[in-house]
Amino acid sequence: MNDERIWAFEESLWTADAEHYEESIDDECLMVLPEPPYVFTGEAAIKAVQQTPRWSSVELSERQVARPQEGMIVVAYHARASKQDAQPYEAHCTSTYRRIEHEVWTVVQHQQTPPLTGGAG
Repeated sequence: MNDERIWAFEESLWTADAEHYEESIDDECLMVLPEPPYVFTGEAAIKAVQQTPRWSSVELSERQVARPQEGMIVVAYHARASKQDAQPYEAHCTSTYRRIEHEVWTVVQHQQTPPLTGGAG
């Protein structure tokens, strides 16, 4: 998957409907999200993402792509998402994709780290 397609796919995970998630999130996915229980696995990860409100737009900056082996892609970036009648959301994120078959990729790992609100001790 080339970089342009990677970023289009990642953006779609922020803005697309629940059906798109069901197709895109692997059954073995591990996610860390900034809401309890924080760590989600498998079907719970899919449900957590499906229940997340869709953003109308997202800007991905500080983009990094790694391809540690054939059939695996790891991305890291800063996201700023927005929608009408809601506060913007920001987080530093990572996602890992694995190739299932030619041109078919699923997310096997995703994490979001919002900005820290307190000082480190």
